[in-house]
Amino acid sequence: MTSVMKRKIGRSGIEVSALGLGCWAIGGPFWTGDKPHGWGNIDDNESIKAIQKAIDLGVNFFDTADIYGAGHSETVLGRALKGYERNNMVIATKFGNTFDENSKQITGTNISPEYIRQACQASLKRLNTDYIDLYQLYLWTIELEDAVKVVEVLEALTAEGLIRTYGWSTDVTKNAKLYAKHENCSAIQQELNVLVDGAEIIAICEEHNLASINRTALAMGLLTGKYNRETRLPKDDIRGNEPEWMKYFKDGYPTPKWLDKLDLVKNLLTTDGRTLPQGALSWIWGRSEKTIPIPGFKTTKQIEDNIGAMEFGPLKKEQMNQIDEILGERSYRY
Repeated sequence: MTSVMKRKIGRSGIEVSALGLGCWAIGGPFWTGDKPHGWGNIDDNESIKAIQKAIDLGVNFFDTADIYGAGHSETVLGRALKGYERNNMVIATKFGNTFDENSKQITGTNISPEYIRQACQASLKRLNTDYIDLYQLYLWTIELEDAVKVVEVLEALTAEGLIRTYGWSTDVTKNAKLYAKHENCSAIQQELNVLVDGAEIIAICEEHNLASINRTALAMGLLTGKYNRETRLPKDDIRGNEPEWMKYFKDGYPTPKWLDKLDLVKNLLTTDGRTLPQGALSWIWGRSEKTIPIPGFKTTKQIEDNIGAMEFGPLKKEQMNQIDEILGERSYRY
């Protein structure tokens, strides 16, 4: 049985496994026009099997979004959690994008109070639950006056018991600072991995007792060690037909400069018998006591390897320092 590390979702006090499951990939295909946003075809039965295996191994934190698979990820997660004690499961989802469930097309964005309430109810239905533990705004940035209006709706949803706490998935410092002021905000979801640090957001989380929920924990798969310069991702995978924000893959291939950076620290990450993904996750835990990585998955095997990282725990301080010396300053600033 894996020894399960625990962390808290900031000042909400909600206790979760130190590793969560990112549920983007299990949503399957969805699109903007002919541009894919998914990770290729998926097997719902395998996704459910993997989630339930994670629960058996002690994971209780699941991060999804209504946009993933145009609602399909939430539906699959809801099916997987059916029959489990709801109080023992912690569900995070996100809102802000509009989509058509039938065509799997992204249609735009909407953060009006009416739409947020509509989106919340739709997520509750797909997830087959009465409440959402962590509800997160899923737009990179918006006008700050609009962000304040969103907070007002989230505060109302909290008071009504439809959500327990809320946050923002953003790497923009001013956004994090704005939300950190509000008592019922407990988390900022940020990009964070051994190759791309996020010192400014982490500092805000530490100052205000917020959880740092970590997307791209494995650099879109680059930190699994499965890819080399000749690896070509399929066209139906977002990494094979990348949007402009994608840094780890270019023209469907891993970006050489990131592979080179990984080569520099690979031996340090695999110390003490860790696999490469386990070392990458251990780096995140060593980065701050507020961090909770949420690596994605498609298979039970991936789940088991990632969860095994909790047996090792954070990298030692000297290992963290060595990595910093090798890679140098790598924090983004927005």
